[in-house]
Amino acid sequence: MRIGDLYNPTEEHAALREMVADFTRREVEPQAATFDEKGHLNVELFGQLGELGLLGVTIPEHDGGAGMDAVAACIVHEELSKSDPGFALAYLAHSMLFVNNLYYAASPEQRARWLPKTISGEWIGGMGMTEPGAGTDVLGMATTAVRDGDHYVLNGTKTYITNAVEGFIFLAYAKVDGKITAFVVDRDCPGFSTSGKIDKIGMRASSMAELIFEDCRVPAKNLLGDEGGGLVHMMRNLEIERLTLAAMSVGIARRCVEIMVRHGQERQAFGQPINRFGQIQRYIGEGYAATEAAASLVYNVAREVGPDVQNRVGSDAAKLFAGPVGKQVADYAMQVMGGSGYCREYPVERLWRDAKLIEIGGGTLEAHQKNLCKDLAKLYPMS
Repeated sequence: MRIGDLYNPTEEHAALREMVADFTRREVEPQAATFDEKGHLNVELFGQLGELGLLGVTIPEHDGGAGMDAVAACIVHEELSKSDPGFALAYLAHSMLFVNNLYYAASPEQRARWLPKTISGEWIGGMGMTEPGAGTDVLGMATTAVRDGDHYVLNGTKTYITNAVEGFIFLAYAKVDGKITAFVVDRDCPGFSTSGKIDKIGMRASSMAELIFEDCRVPAKNLLGDEGGGLVHMMRNLEIERLTLAAMSVGIARRCVEIMVRHGQERQAFGQPINRFGQIQRYIGEGYAATEAAASLVYNVAREVGPDVQNRVGSDAAKLFAGPVGKQVADYAMQVMGGSGYCREYPVERLWRDAKLIEIGGGTLEAHQKNLCKDLAKLYPMS
């Protein structure tokens, strides 16, 4: 580990990486396979993230956070994902989709009301955007909110929501007079409920369910910003969400490179280590090169993303390129390991399953291609 390099630009970043890597080796790795099989979040372990000060990593110190940046957020997601991407996804939904999003959309009074218990980990949070009929087409959401005195009444359903099962508090989007608006909704709001757990192929160490609003009464003081201002908050927060998802893919890929390099040295075939064979060398060499290219792009973009620095071109490009790398390198590792890689005795098959979501969640690859085409046309207009 070198201080001052692209991945650890300061002593604080290097110390953060060392801390999270150590925590991941000691606490996250031993439980990863068990909670993948169980298909739900390790809530006790999640609470330890609060004790380490990681749940508010991007929140200023004067408001109870760690006061760090997007590079730091990428470090945490990468290191956790080397052992348990599902657990890292639960962390992302809480720390990025709820805590970070809330902080930069909320008033000082709202920050004081909700941040302490979410930064400590006492409350688990999430974010409700996707609906049964509206995913990438955010503007097509059907959930509505109508003002009724000192409350708003919400009706609709959000689906595929990470942390919905264990979560207490959520940042939810609904339309007020046709305009997307942000609210904070918790389990004490009458008319709010969640569905049973939605089973899934990967990222199983984080739970997923629906958020259901049936004449749900949300105090007017839970409105974030102004009516109709939710789209601005959402788009701003998507940048760090996409970056941290891309960093998760880097973490998966780096672990898989390590696994296949070691296996290539240890496994014997025809009287020699299998890393002597050109086919295996191709998987290891190309896997490493793709991983380093993805990491370089992600961390380079992370330096240019912040609450006052928008970089949609960079964050879309980072996730578009890095997103598939985790799955590809996991596939290489499985091929190098052969039958053992396909078995649950080893972590590669779980990493392979987990990696697919990154090509879908936080914006599909197709959405990134569309955004880049649109934004690049502005950068390079016809003369």
